[in-house]
Amino acid sequence: MVGLKDKIPDIQKTLETVRFLKARSRDSEPLETTFELNETLFAKALVPPTDEVYLWLGANVMLAYPMDEAVELLEGKLSAAKTSLKNCEEDLDFLREQITTMEVATARVYNWDVGMRRKERAEHEESIKDSKADPPNG
Repeated sequence: MVGLKDKIPDIQKTLETVRFLKARSRDSEPLETTFELNETLFAKALVPPTDEVYLWLGANVMLAYPMDEAVELLEGKLSAAKTSLKNCEEDLDFLREQITTMEVATARVYNWDVGMRRKERAEHEESIKDSKADPPNG
């Protein structure tokens, strides 16, 4: 679930970037930008107008996609990730309810057991008092 929460903003950011590049593809002049190479290292670049983008698919795989296909792919991935996150949250809510129900049931069984032990102890003490009160025949 944490992975999904981290992945959704990344997909949204990538989708916004692809949409921006698609809108800019009609311009004839290159786009000057600064991009992140590392957490502390940035570089400037000139991005010429283009009809394709390269997307990381995972497992060290990168593929070139036409802009329209890239937008479609990213929208599908974003939708799937949001659906997955929603399902995980629903499953967690269900599990929390089940845990609460189990804790209540366990507490009831424990309380019943305590009550039965007290009752048995009281009956045992009564029988001891009765046996001491009755003198032995002899």
